[in-house]
Amino acid sequence: MKKTMRTFILLFIAAFIVSCKQKESTTAGVSTADYFNYKDSVEAGGVKMIPITTPVGNFKVWTKRFGTNPKIKILLLHGGPAMTHEYMECFETFFQREGFEFYEYDQLGSYYSDQPTDNRLWNIDRFVDEVEQVRKAIHADKDNFYVLGNSWGGILAMEYALKYQKNLKGLLVANMMASAPEYVKYAEVLAKQMKPEILAEIRAIEAKKDYANPRYTELLFPNYYSQHICRLPEWPDALNRSLKHVNSTVYTLMQGPSELGMSSDAKLAKWDIKNRLHEIATPTLMIGAKYDTMDPKAMEEQSKLVQKGSYLYCPNGSHLAMWDDQKVFMNGVIKFIKDVDSGKL
Repeated sequence: MKKTMRTFILLFIAAFIVSCKQKESTTAGVSTADYFNYKDSVEAGGVKMIPITTPVGNFKVWTKRFGTNPKIKILLLHGGPAMTHEYMECFETFFQREGFEFYEYDQLGSYYSDQPTDNRLWNIDRFVDEVEQVRKAIHADKDNFYVLGNSWGGILAMEYALKYQKNLKGLLVANMMASAPEYVKYAEVLAKQMKPEILAEIRAIEAKKDYANPRYTELLFPNYYSQHICRLPEWPDALNRSLKHVNSTVYTLMQGPSELGMSSDAKLAKWDIKNRLHEIATPTLMIGAKYDTMDPKAMEEQSKLVQKGSYLYCPNGSHLAMWDDQKVFMNGVIKFIKDVDSGKL
C-alpha cells in the first residue's frame, strides 16, 4: 500500500512538473526556450548589422530581433527621417507578451547604422528598396510580414506597400497623412492655436532661418511639441535618447528644421500619394490621435481609401500616441495583427 501510494505521489509530481513546463510558453504557443532561440553561432541579444546595397555603395543597417514566430514578423519603421529605433522601444514588452517576432531597426543614416554623407541616398525610392532588403534578410514573406511605421516611417510603410505589397501580410500606418501639402495645411491650423505673440516670434526666427537659435526650441517645446508630439509631463528616456541621436543633416534635408510643418524646399514637401491609396489591397490599419500633428480626420479618411482598411482613434494621444495614449494604441495594434493573422481581416 505504501509503495503504491509513493508511486502515485511520484507520478503526480512528475505530471505537475510537465504541466508547468508546458506553461512556460508564449501566447503564440511557442516555448520560451524556442521563442528566444535565434540559432546564431554567436549570440548578441538579437542585434545584427544587415548589409544593404545602394547605387552609391554597400553599407550596413542596425537591427534587433525579438522572439521567434513564423506566423508574425513585424518590422518597426521609425520616424524622422533619421531618428532612431529608440523611441519605439515601448513596443518591446507589449509585443513580447503576445509572442510576436519583431524587429527594431535603424534606417541608413540613423545613429546605430552606417551614416554615409552622399545626399543622393536620401530619397523615398532608395529607402523603400532598403526595407525590401531588410525583409529578405529577416526571412519574412507574404504569409507573415507586417510593417508598422510612425510619422516618416508611415510614409515609408505606405510607399513600400505600393511597390511590394505582394510581400506583405499587414500594414500599419501610425500618425502619418498621405499628403505632405495637406499635412502642412493642418500644421497651420495647429499653429494658430498658439498665442499670437508666440507664433509671431517663431515665424520671425524662421524668416531669418535662425533655427540654431536656442530661443526657437524654447518656444516650440512648451507651445507645440508638448501639445502635439508627446503629451506626457515627462518625456520618456527612450524618446530623449532618440532625439539626442537624430541625424539632423538628413532630417533637415528631407523634412525641414522642425516638426511645425515642413519646409517648402524639403525633399518631402511635395510628396502626395493620397490618390494612390486605393491600390493598396493589404489589410491596413490607419492610426490617428486627437492632438496629433496629423489631422485625425485625414487618417480616418485614409482607412476608407485603401481596399481593406481599419481605423484606430486615440482620444488622448498626440503624434506619439504609442506613448501618451498607450493602452488604446497598443491594444488596437495588437488586435489588428491578431485579426489579420486569424483571417478575420
